[in-house]
Amino acid sequence: MDKITKEKLEKYFGITKEALEKVEGNFDPARKKEAADFFDMASRYYADAQHFFSKNDYVNAFAAVNYAHGWLDAGARIGLFKVKDSRLFTVDD
Repeated sequence: MDKITKEKLEKYFGITKEALEKVEGNFDPARKKEAADFFDMASRYYADAQHFFSKNDYVNAFAAVNYAHGWLDAGARIGLFKVKDSRLFTVDD
């Protein structure tokens, strides 16, 4: 397990895309600006990951998709996103 494979990347892309879809529109109304900022950063890293993937740069694609999910997970953890899904985020169901 010391290689970043296309299959592994596709798995992480799927998980992160699902997380992006789950948080979109589920921002804490009192902290909407901060939630939008976290979502924007996650979306940009996800787009970067797709770009690297299309260039067969799997190392940078893997890094970027994990950064994307990290922004989403952090936002969920501090309550910027109103999600209850411990499969996708480090939050309680």
